[in-house]
Amino acid sequence: MELSDLGKQAEALYQRFRPQLETKENIGKIVVFDVDSGDYELDATGIESSKRLRERHPLANLYALRIGYKAVFSFAGYLERTS
Repeated sequence: MELSDLGKQAEALYQRFRPQLETKENIGKIVVFDVDSGDYELDATGIESSKRLRERHPLANLYALRIGYKAVFSFAGYLERTS
């Protein structure tokens, strides 16, 4: 599956911040990026992160990723870890 432009920007940001994000205590948390500014927040669900980013950047294009996993949510009940 090909990523959208927004997804590509978010993936590039994730790779840039990967060493800071992929710590033992952060695996499984949601990181939300403002893809325009490069600003990000993280928490367990992404909801509070999104709210904090919206306070700082009201017109932000937000994109969420689950740290250490291939998907944010699963409809089948299984999330596959990244290598």
